[in-house]
Amino acid sequence: MTGTRNPGGIPLKLAAVALAGSMVVGTAACSSENKGPQVTATATSRPNSSESGTGAPEGSTTTPTTEASPATSPAGSSATDAPSGSPTAGPDPAPTALSWKTYTDAAKSLSFELPKDWIAQSAEPAAGSLAGAVKVEVKDGAGKYIATLQTGLPPSAPAACPAGQGKPYVVISSTPVDVPHSDGPDTIDPRMVFRVIQGYRFFGSYGITNMVAGVDGQACELVNRVQGPAGKGDFSFGDVLALHAFAAEEKVAPVKSFDTLDLAAKYVAHDSEFANVQRMLLSLKVNP
Repeated sequence: MTGTRNPGGIPLKLAAVALAGSMVVGTAACSSENKGPQVTATATSRPNSSESGTGAPEGSTTTPTTEASPATSPAGSSATDAPSGSPTAGPDPAPTALSWKTYTDAAKSLSFELPKDWIAQSAEPAAGSLAGAVKVEVKDGAGKYIATLQTGLPPSAPAACPAGQGKPYVVISSTPVDVPHSDGPDTIDPRMVFRVIQGYRFFGSYGITNMVAGVDGQACELVNRVQGPAGKGDFSFGDVLALHAFAAEEKVAPVKSFDTLDLAAKYVAHDSEFANVQRMLLSLKVNP
């Protein structure tokens, strides 16, 4: 699309150049009979080096390594020990959790990996969700909210963005994610993204999406939502369903807030929380 999509981010070295200015710039394009969720230990993947400030090419992905250790699973779940290994890192990598587990919903319609000390808890699906919809809230070991996974969301039209009302935004991280989806005139290939929109501060959000972000580097909101296959509804996995430029009186959390774009880029490149979130979101498997 010509200036209407933002399908991929910009490598961090290029992002660092953009950070020198005070304005944000957009990217060029836009079987058992278990009755409850299952949690099993996993040990696949390697630490992500694409977000370590080395400027890996857009669209590249790496797989994190884990070192699993025995753990006690919550009631109603199951866990198995996994082999251990040493993490392999690229130059100056963001650290990731060493021990991971896999969450699977009761109907086995989806699964994803998460650090072993994080908590994945089922919740009531959003009002209007399709039959069989799933909602899972993820918190870290200290109880801090991390993300929500929702399926069966009723399709919704993008919010109106009148001329002159859009705010500058930039995609700091963008990685392909393999999930079922449908294509349309306002969709892109699914991505796991971290995007920042400029208001009185720089507001950042992570999630998966295949929805067009904005026009000419401007947007009123950035949607963390994938348009699902026909009849299946949409789904979302991220901190919020949509990111906008907050007013001073609005509650910002759980969205990230930064004084500068440079701090936002450093969060993506070096913060262990983002590294863990990225692996979790990229591991999502949804049965079509």
